[in-house]
Amino acid sequence: MSNIPSVTDAQLEINDRVAILKFNRDDVRNALTGTALVDDLVAVAQWINSESSINCLIITGNGKAFCSGGNLKELRDGEGTFSGTPAQIAEKYRRGIQRMSLAMHSLEIPVIAAVNGPGMGAGFDLACMCDIRLGCEHTLFQETFINLGLIPGDGGAWFLQRLVGYQKAVELTLSGRLVKAEEALQLGLLLELVSANQLLSKATELAQSFAAKAPQALRMTKRLMKSAQRLELADFLDLCSSYQASCHHSKDYRRALDGFLDKTSVEFQGD
Repeated sequence: MSNIPSVTDAQLEINDRVAILKFNRDDVRNALTGTALVDDLVAVAQWINSESSINCLIITGNGKAFCSGGNLKELRDGEGTFSGTPAQIAEKYRRGIQRMSLAMHSLEIPVIAAVNGPGMGAGFDLACMCDIRLGCEHTLFQETFINLGLIPGDGGAWFLQRLVGYQKAVELTLSGRLVKAEEALQLGLLLELVSANQLLSKATELAQSFAAKAPQALRMTKRLMKSAQRLELADFLDLCSSYQASCHHSKDYRRALDGFLDKTSVEFQGD
């Protein structure tokens, strides 16, 4: 493992093949603007895609909030991302928070959001960018943009409807209403609800179950899952054939097959 990125407003922990990124700006409820959290997240995502020893990422927040999205003080005062001409603001979005959306979508490993508290606006959208979301009694979601006369500038409308369908995504986005944990579970926004004191341990347990798999096959499968959202079936099957052929020639495939037939444990090497 090399070149582990330094983070400014978060904490990065590595446990075996699992990376845990904890947002550490509880003073602003882990806001994405006015902090270095977007830079931290992008740096970690880019590092993970080049670091084959990491098989799963957990994202969570320190403090009471998961992520509050945009900093409301900056919004009110027209500072930072929200200052300048329309063209200047658009460019700040592209060079700012939208880098997070692209980085999250391009991650080659499974990402679990351990939603420890409110995920508001872009914080809700960030949770939707993850592959799996686990919640607790403190979990809340809200697409707050319409309530502020804004649209989801981070691309949240693209992610949300892929989780809950177009009709429900429209209702949640245009109402801007609060979604509590139990409803989020019913809507499929959350995979599971656990108590707050078990949230991170449950996320880690799930992450470790993913991380124990063959690294090459794990990353290829994640890429396939993403590709399936945009490819026609014939093109998708061609991609499956190519990936499967690569897997058949990996040493981890032989280890897995031998372990399954011999009923022995397997330690994958990523080759």
